Amino acid sequence: MTCQRCAILEAVRGVSSHPTADEVYEMVRENLPNVSLGTVYRNLEILSANGIIRKLGPEECKMRFDGNTKKHYHVRCRVCGRVDDVDVPSFLPPKARVRGNGEYKITGYSMEFTGVCPRCAKQKQA
Repeated sequence: MTCQRCAILEAVRGVSSHPTADEVYEMVRENLPNVSLGTVYRNLEILSANGIIRKLGPEECKMRFDGNTKKHYHVRCRVCGRVDDVDVPSFLPPKARVRGNGEYKITGYSMEFTGVCPRCAKQKQA
């Protein structure tokens, strides 16, 4: 693994804020000032394609990345786009309940909750 890719992986795994590619770029530049934004984007794609990090959608929002690849759920603020982990301890995964179309072999799923984060809710009240 290249030193640039290691620095990008370290940056993503070092925070729990689910950073955007631009935020990862700013973090990596602190140690590697000559890294390009394109290099960060390419390496984030490679790391996520290989299952080393997770890429979080949906497509209409800025893509965010998560260094925690264990199965867990997220909540995204509809106002600012912030993403946080959410603990859902007794949730039956949708994959276990999917029935009907026998043509599909279900290989995974993705679920994201949406809402308004505390900071945006506080600003709205002000």
